[in-house]
Amino acid sequence: MAELIIGKSHEVSALVTETKTAVSVGSGSLQVLATPVMCGLMEQAASELTDSMLEPENTSVGISLNIQHVAATPVGMKIKASAKLVAVAGRKLSFKLQAFDEAGEIGHGEHERFIVNRDKFQSKADSKKIN
Repeated sequence: MAELIIGKSHEVSALVTETKTAVSVGSGSLQVLATPVMCGLMEQAASELTDSMLEPENTSVGISLNIQHVAATPVGMKIKASAKLVAVAGRKLSFKLQAFDEAGEIGHGEHERFIVNRDKFQSKADSKKIN
């Protein structure tokens, strides 16, 4: 059985490039870090944290994301996102998320993930394909 440790955290980082801007991903018209990219980095931190605590046959899927993007980040600046496991309810995991650039906090929020068996989940998803 997995050992899910409340309070455990994980951090990931990235560089803001042209392809990560709001204008590039279609979420706005400015050359600043796109909110969906920030959210993706936050979710990556939670996903990697979860995978580090699970058996290889299991993984997790995101089921909710509630994020505030509070400051703009220009191209060329480094960003980092962290996830901290704050609650476990059966197979549902809850996280506190934060994101920072070199000048300070740029975002924060909450995220939930659900533990699933990799093969069963993928098989169920694949069965929905239209031929």
